[in-house]
Amino acid sequence: MRWIIFTQTSGGPGFLENQLYDSSLQDCLLKNDSTPSPDINHICSLSKSSVEQNRDFSFIINKNLNRVIMINIDTLLAWGATYKKINPEETIFREGTDCHFYYQLVSGSVRWININDEGNEFIQYMVSPGESFGEFPLFDDSLYAASAVANTESVIIRLHKSTFKLLLKEYPETHLAFTRLLVERLRFKFLLLNELSCFGPEHRISTLLNYFKETKKNICYQCSQIRLTRQQIANMTGLRVETVIRSIKNLQNKGELVIDKGKVYC
Repeated sequence: MRWIIFTQTSGGPGFLENQLYDSSLQDCLLKNDSTPSPDINHICSLSKSSVEQNRDFSFIINKNLNRVIMINIDTLLAWGATYKKINPEETIFREGTDCHFYYQLVSGSVRWININDEGNEFIQYMVSPGESFGEFPLFDDSLYAASAVANTESVIIRLHKSTFKLLLKEYPETHLAFTRLLVERLRFKFLLLNELSCFGPEHRISTLLNYFKETKKNICYQCSQIRLTRQQIANMTGLRVETVIRSIKNLQNKGELVIDKGKVYC
């Protein structure tokens, strides 16, 4: 698999150069959540092989997964962004608070959640390396609609909100990329709301796993292993974890998925 990175060259902010992640970085980005986060310097190291010239984009595209991985690190650093290491279960921002930064995950895993009065979580989105999160207030100047919490030791890169808006003016293509991203996530919300309101546990889980398989999200692209715990699936579908365990077993009996040594494949 090839990851094309669009980075700035000596030609100035408008001139971009494609480079490739080396295979070890691919492994870091696609690794299981249970492994430690890679070193920041390793994450930021890029292959020296330049594959082509492109002057139109300041974001990253994974051609195999047909998915945009937002603003490249070189561009963010050039605009004054900084790294921050996040411990497991550390809250990055809270629902209902003011937004001051654009956030992008460099390594690790982050969940975007709402928490009810009983302390139960509903997972709105599982953030993977390269993806941005908490974007809504950047565009409507409102408060955070959900909280962001690290699942594992993670590294984020953040850029001040006012600088982020200037960056979007400099790179209109990046603004369009965010429009596409927000529409993609809105479609996912429509999918989930339809499942939650109209269907039972097995149908909800089957639809969710099929969505992940089609989009190559939260799933190993090589072996189709689901990279979510049963508790996380429960928190995404509004079900109890016991119901998820039972439903997954029933789906296995129907031949819709495979369970091997406790791991789920679809």
